[in-house]
Amino acid sequence: MTELPAGHSSPGNGAGASPDLDLVSFGPFSLRSRLLEKDGAPVKLGSRAMDILRLLVSRAGEVVPKNEILSYAWSGLAVEEISLRVHVAELRKVLGDGRDGARYITNVPSRGYCFVAPVQRGERNAAQVPASRVPERTVPSAALPHRLDRMIGRDDVLPELSARLLADRFVTLRGPGGIGKTTVATALAHEMREAFEGNIHFLEFGPLKDAALVASTVAAALGLVVHHDDPSGSIVNFLRGRRLLLILDSCEHVIDEVARLAENIYREAPAIAILATSRESLLVEGEQIFELVPLPGPPQGARLSADEVLGYPAARLFVDRAAAAGHRGDITDEDAGVLAEICSKLDGIALAIELAAVRVGVYGLREMAALLDSRLKLEWRGRRTAPPRQQTLGATLDWSFGLIGESERTVFQRLAVFASPFTLKGAIAVATDDGAPADRVVDALEQLVAKSLVSAQPDGASRRYRLLDATRAYAMQKLADGGEAETIAHRHASYVQRTLEAGMAGQDGDQAARLQERASLLADARAALEWSYAREDGSTLRVPLAGSAARLFVELNLLNEARIWSGRALAVLDDANQGGRWELELQSTLGHAFMFTERNGEQAEAALRRGLEIAEALSDHANAFRLLSRLNMFYRRTGDYRHLVPTALQAERIARQIGDTAGIAGSKALLGVSYHLAGDQAEAQAHLDEGVRDDAALRGTQPGHFAYARTPQIPLARVLWLRGLPDRALDCVRPLVGAAAPRDVVMHCIALCWSSSVFAWTGDWAAVETMTGRLATHANVHGLAPYEAVATGFRAQTMIARGEVAGGIDLLRSALPRLHADRYELYASAFAADLSQGLNALGRVTEGLNVLHETIARVERGGGGFDMPELLRRRGDIETLTGDFDAAESSFTSSLALAEKQGALSWRLRTEMSLAALRRQRGARNPLGDLAATYARFTEGFETADLKAARLMLEEPSV
Repeated sequence: MTELPAGHSSPGNGAGASPDLDLVSFGPFSLRSRLLEKDGAPVKLGSRAMDILRLLVSRAGEVVPKNEILSYAWSGLAVEEISLRVHVAELRKVLGDGRDGARYITNVPSRGYCFVAPVQRGERNAAQVPASRVPERTVPSAALPHRLDRMIGRDDVLPELSARLLADRFVTLRGPGGIGKTTVATALAHEMREAFEGNIHFLEFGPLKDAALVASTVAAALGLVVHHDDPSGSIVNFLRGRRLLLILDSCEHVIDEVARLAENIYREAPAIAILATSRESLLVEGEQIFELVPLPGPPQGARLSADEVLGYPAARLFVDRAAAAGHRGDITDEDAGVLAEICSKLDGIALAIELAAVRVGVYGLREMAALLDSRLKLEWRGRRTAPPRQQTLGATLDWSFGLIGESERTVFQRLAVFASPFTLKGAIAVATDDGAPADRVVDALEQLVAKSLVSAQPDGASRRYRLLDATRAYAMQKLADGGEAETIAHRHASYVQRTLEAGMAGQDGDQAARLQERASLLADARAALEWSYAREDGSTLRVPLAGSAARLFVELNLLNEARIWSGRALAVLDDANQGGRWELELQSTLGHAFMFTERNGEQAEAALRRGLEIAEALSDHANAFRLLSRLNMFYRRTGDYRHLVPTALQAERIARQIGDTAGIAGSKALLGVSYHLAGDQAEAQAHLDEGVRDDAALRGTQPGHFAYARTPQIPLARVLWLRGLPDRALDCVRPLVGAAAPRDVVMHCIALCWSSSVFAWTGDWAAVETMTGRLATHANVHGLAPYEAVATGFRAQTMIARGEVAGGIDLLRSALPRLHADRYELYASAFAADLSQGLNALGRVTEGLNVLHETIARVERGGGGFDMPELLRRRGDIETLTGDFDAAESSFTSSLALAEKQGALSWRLRTEMSLAALRRQRGARNPLGDLAATYARFTEGFETADLKAARLMLEEPSV
């Protein structure tokens, strides 16, 4: 069944052919009901093209699969894809797509179509709100850097840069360090919020030391899970068909990696706009250079008045910053020449102007001009091999460094160790000497902010601090020259470790805020780990630092990094940490990460079991629950169903000991899934019903919570179908499959997989196809290769069900070896059963029977499972084909007994149909009696595939 947008009625049902959208506007067009207008005048459009337009607009920014569009616009009819292309071409022609830079509909090859133009809902004048009064709904989900209240001298830059970006899609804002590239990029991001409907991602590469982390940083900002070393392909796949603005800030020190990624995005994602800021060009295809020139300053020797001098942006910025720093003297005509001289010496570089202006109150204009002669030099070498940012404004920073006191110098140097914005608490921890009062650091930091050596930015009710990139590089060199680099790096690593550890403790309070605080330390955690494993001075910090960072990596879905650092830490584990909390955290993380990034192998199980052993020895109930959940997941994936219920019961006991509401609800869901897969559907339903009742507690958990898990409604849907309640099963699954992807991408894959199985059981292959398409896309975007194999299996099922047997067999032949290699057996038995069915259809009966024998043996080794009655039925069907009627009847009898024991009425119905067909073939008296009795036990679902087939069989006249 094809899913339609909210409020939609299909064309053939008499309720209208389009979603009930409010008035929407895009470009010069407005659309309400079935009326399209351009600048207020009606536009003639065919009914099919109108249906397509309304569907695409209702899901603007989303790639709508072609089969969904066909099913929607030609409901109930079988049409070729060429019809869709013809009507899309008509629609593009009417809209003027491609003329004068206008873009509305894009084709995403092999996937579908996407409406890429910004859509404004409501009256058109709502789009005319000035930027200063942008409605809250346009604020992007990813926070942008704080915008300066006033940006002097760049009034003409923003409109021109915006136009270039919209026209060319890929612009590099190039200029020397300190000229204001980041300031302009930040202002542009705020200006273009409406143009991109808030879809703006601002990535600061300044904190990165390792160029290999560029793609991981972009992936994390986009919300992608990084499960492999190079996620560039996943990033491009995710962006293909979407419309958003990527701002890549401070690229010069990682320019090769940024250039490669930006070029790929430009080539493959035609609706993505890219703005890069760099001291040099990226030198790749598609790049357009926008040179950010120095701020114009007054000419020297021109004998200008004060007013005339202040008409130049460089002078205006100087005076504005001097006044903000407390200088109250007016610029007179006598001062005008000196101010012009200062501006000339500063070359219109915004940072240099600001650094000089804040000292005017101390030295005066004339003295400042003299200091600039002797202390300030600007060198722009631009060599990629030069130390990053080392020579950017080096002379300016030498001068500035010489004007601050000794205490401020010490604090300034030490703060350079932070790789990302830091808090006052962090500054105190790193910059305060043992036994010294923290007040000295607080006072020094205040002065550094006032003198523009440290920038401050709002962070809720508090503030965060940051050294500009060039300033930080300069301060780091000073720190090394002073011989303090190793000492301060050790303090920094200790602070990061303590802060991460503190964030791990407890489940109370605002968990989202705690996670955000921990996530803000990611760059510093990476830097601290690199230092501790590279320096002998950091040896004592290696295990606790990796242990406290491990959970952060898992929470942020950075599982590859979690695996690497956990493995390195366990390799250097000493006696003091053996069997302690850090080994517990590292083993737990290693097992979890291995399961998803490598395979469900013995190393993953051994790590999880070792972690559980330690948790039990330490009476750490929360971690014991977490490890039991992960072990349960491991056994689900490997098909070792005999371990599921014992681990879930143990988790339930622990949850009750803890007394946490979400934990108890999570244990119910865990038990329900375990009973379901182990083959006790009555118990599964009872526990999942309880889990659903307490679902609100589960939904409120954050990734750090020990019971963080998916909703129990998806497994409940499968149980309800097995129990003989198909309609309730579909009611459970329908509202979930159309929802946006949840915060945990693995959970979303599981929801899509299990929803697909419910739709397959009810015979709704159109819905299976839709879910499979979403699963394949989602898994590909996030690099979840095992789920890609599962998607292939579901697609093969659909093909076989529709009679495309040979193609389905080929797909299953490719998917099943991949699943077996990864020990991912959860879906393999069902796919193998379909493979045997396909082989039978092609007359390869013996081969099909062998596949089933192998599959049944594999499931039995895992303790049996929920689908064993169906596998036995499938075997009986093949034995019937071979003429071995006694063996077939034995298989059917075993299937019926097991289905009844499991409480799986739907499996029983299927087997009764197969057995009735066999008995009729053998000439038995009343062959349909047992089928009729089983059919009579159903109270719903009479329009689903199995019940319709049973009814037809019962209505057939006796022969």
